Amino acid sequence: MRYIEAFRDPAVAAPLRDRLGKLGTALAGKAGGVRIMEVCGSHTMAVARYGLRELLPPNVALISGPGCPVCVTAPGYIDTAIELAGRGATIASFGDMLQVPGSAGSLGEARAGGARVAVCYSPRAALDLAKADPSREVVFLAIGFETTIAPVVSLVDLALRERVVNLSLLVSFKLVPPALRAVLSDPELKIDAFLCPAHVSAIIGTRGYEPVARAYAKPCVIAGFEPLDILYGLCGILAQLAEGRATVENLYARVVREDGNPVARAVMDRFLRPASVRWRGLGVLPDSGLVLRDEFGAFDAEKRFGITVGAGREFPGCLCGDVIKGKCIPTQCPLFAKRCTPMDPVGPCMVSVEGSCAAYYKYERGKQP
Repeated sequence: MRYIEAFRDPAVAAPLRDRLGKLGTALAGKAGGVRIMEVCGSHTMAVARYGLRELLPPNVALISGPGCPVCVTAPGYIDTAIELAGRGATIASFGDMLQVPGSAGSLGEARAGGARVAVCYSPRAALDLAKADPSREVVFLAIGFETTIAPVVSLVDLALRERVVNLSLLVSFKLVPPALRAVLSDPELKIDAFLCPAHVSAIIGTRGYEPVARAYAKPCVIAGFEPLDILYGLCGILAQLAEGRATVENLYARVVREDGNPVARAVMDRFLRPASVRWRGLGVLPDSGLVLRDEFGAFDAEKRFGITVGAGREFPGCLCGDVIKGKCIPTQCPLFAKRCTPMDPVGPCMVSVEGSCAAYYKYERGKQP
């Protein structure tokens, strides 16, 4: 407990707030102010929970980005999962996917209607379901960024070792650096720097962001999730901008290494290959995801069932796509806290525990225009 409290010490936060103020003054001449995107949904939640926006200079804005894997999953993926359940398969998923709306309903609603939808607390639970009833197909909803890809895709190795043939993955793995490039390629968004995700960085390392920082001349600073971590990270970003630098800076060295986690990446390379995939709000981005290699096609739910994940349809008026890419903040959506609430969500950003809309609803209603 003492270790955690050290990263929440107000006595340390006060001089960091003052330093942010001075750096903000140094950047006061920048037209339109400074726009920093915090990529990770865990950062978004921490920023809202601890009121960190209130410590920022008035000319510095912190914008939420495409860092929630549930949020960036297109509605067509949910539609496909529901269709597979309708064909008699057992759908195994982490719990936060059950409320995510597809084009015409959610997995939770499908389960209420009799579909077999099982909540798993680990990927291994899906394998256990398949072993418990070899006569029934089990499809695991394999979504996530670099952080969780290796343990999820390791299901294939376990299934091969244990000769389980009735398990497959509906894959929607996504990679963070291509999403950053997509955000920077949109001149309307005007992002000046990234507060890079800590967990993803632990896998890809600092090297994963170097092409982005170099090609677009944008600072990329890696920080942890505690309040002081984030404040240090923001100071690092503003210092780079004030000095005219654009490098990858690791302020989470207690976890993140230059080369990340080679073991996890080796697992990913063994089973997966790069592919163009669809992102909510960003569209189809080249080589922005990973799919199962052909030799493991027997575990690919799309191939096994002869089905293709489509785009699906968004709920009319929902601005989740714009929130994900930083075009607007949640409170600017006309449905926010009215038609769309955590109890009755119409978009995934209000569902996920890492969703921007959920963070604003819980911690920041009334603070933003």
